[in-house]
Amino acid sequence: MSFIMHEVCIDCIGSLQVTEYIAMKLVYFGRCVPWIIIDAIPYFRKWKIQPDKVPTPQEQWECTKGVLFSHFTIELPAIWFFHPIAETLGLKMHQVPFPSWQTMLPQVFAFFVFEDFFHFWAHRALHTGVLYKHIHKLHHKYSAPFGLAAEYAHPAETFILGTGTIAGPLLWCYFLGNVHIITMYIWITLRLFQAIDAHSGYDFPWSLRNIVPFWSGAEHHDFHHMSFTNNYSTSFRWWDYIFGTDKKYREYRQRLAANKAAMKNKSKAEQDAAERKLLEEVEAEGHREEAVVEGSVQACKTVKVQ
Repeated sequence: MSFIMHEVCIDCIGSLQVTEYIAMKLVYFGRCVPWIIIDAIPYFRKWKIQPDKVPTPQEQWECTKGVLFSHFTIELPAIWFFHPIAETLGLKMHQVPFPSWQTMLPQVFAFFVFEDFFHFWAHRALHTGVLYKHIHKLHHKYSAPFGLAAEYAHPAETFILGTGTIAGPLLWCYFLGNVHIITMYIWITLRLFQAIDAHSGYDFPWSLRNIVPFWSGAEHHDFHHMSFTNNYSTSFRWWDYIFGTDKKYREYRQRLAANKAAMKNKSKAEQDAAERKLLEEVEAEGHREEAVVEGSVQACKTVKVQ
């Protein structure tokens, strides 16, 4: 009888894990849909950070295939093994009542802080030599990111950076306990939303970074893709500020502001041309930085921006 109950339990856990995997895909691609629609509507170009670089349907499809591959090879096994490990460490799976928001809020915030710190250092490491050339370079395929590209990465990168997402809750379970699976679902959903929005390529007046000054947002991360260097964190700006890895970004913002002031009385076409030239200069410098990291013979050459 105990053997039968054990088999039923395994089947239930397996069904839950498959359900969670499917749910995660629905959340991820469901959150990407609004950005796909926005990319298709010219009206929104005024808020696009790199307005001349709109992803084509072909690029979006190729990106989707890459995302699905890393999801299947890395995220599905991670979900499968997460449950027995987390339950061993004390994660509450079926207990009721569900935790209150007063309990969940500080936990989710702590997970954000931990993941951001982990991501900052892991991301910096991925921008060095062999790790960049053979792993992280794939994610930098798009110098102007879009929502779907949030998890477009080498499977090894998905594993490395994904560790920060699940390690925080596991450590909390081990040292403090009292983490419920519902809290995990909320955390993962918010983390996916954050990653997708940061790669959206749009900075609206109502974007969170314009409300919460230390929030990174798309405006912060878009510069990383455009310039290759700086802005390694995910959710918050403080680690880049503390360790000086946002210096070029802040200089760029100053140049952009000075450029807008100087062109104040010029036509819209002239203003756009001046801003486009600045973007091209930053991207060209990023290509040179990338060549240096890769050890390319073209490291000292000027790269023409198409």
